[in-house]
Formats: sequence, structure tokens, C-alpha cells
Amino acid sequence: MRKVNLIVLALVAIYLLAAPLVLGQGGKGGNVEQTIKTLTEQWRQALLKGDAAAYDKLTANDFITIGTAGKSFTKAEIVELLKSGKLKYDAYDYSNIKVRVYGDTALVNCMLSQKGHIGDRELIAGPFLVVLVWAKPKGQWQTVSWQATQQVPQP
Repeated sequence: MRKVNLIVLALVAIYLLAAPLVLGQGGKGGNVEQTIKTLTEQWRQALLKGDAAAYDKLTANDFITIGTAGKSFTKAEIVELLKSGKLKYDAYDYSNIKVRVYGDTALVNCMLSQKGHIGDRELIAGPFLVVLVWAKPKGQWQTVSWQATQQVPQP
């Protein structure tokens, strides 16, 4: 009987230790989904305000984006565009934000509408379907990938 109690106690302990990770809670009692929403808003604000330093901090060095016109950019290219003022948003709005957390990775799906320019080219307004990927490889959440696809009317 004592052996059965020890086994049950061990299984309960394993469950209590593993549950936060399985549920995407990160083990510190925080709400990871809300954290990702907050970081996504900070990232959106950095782009809208042209804040290259904030964008740099929130974005992984190996970040890749596939923009609304289908062109790929690195983090370094986006930072330079923001610093030079060649990338400027008058509006950059996310809606319908949904977050899914898988351990140290989180996916954000949302809608984007924007107004602005890159160089002398006006940006396509949208609406766009967006996938933003966040990862936490070194203990700090950073975005690692972003892709937007123009939404087409459903038949």
C-alpha cells in the first residue's frame, strides 16, 4: 500500500510540475497568451512610431519577414528602413488577434490594415491575414517571423 501511495504522489507531483508547460504558462504563473498579446502590441507600436530601438529589442537577429507585397526582409533591413525614415506608417492596425502557445513558441494570427510608404512606394492597404511567430530560445520572447497575405473575398 505504501508503494502505491508513493507512486500516486510521484504522478501528482509530475502533473503539477508539467501542467504549466503543457498549458503554455511558462512555469512562472504568468499568462503567456496575454504576454504575447502585449508584446505584439509593443511590436506594432514600434513599427507605427518608427522606433527602431524598440523594434530591434523585440525582434530576433535571424528574423525574416515576407511583406504584404511578397518581398522578403531581414531584421537588419527593417531596422535600417526605420532609422532612415524610408519605412513610415500612418496607420498600422491589428484586429481579430488570436494567440496559440506551444511551449517556447507562440503563433499570432490576426488581420492587418495599414497606410504608409516604403521609399517612394505607397504600401498596399489590405486587409491582410498575418502570421507572427514568437519564440523564447534564450529566456526572452522575440518575434522570429512575420508573413502577411492579402485577404481575398470568400466565394
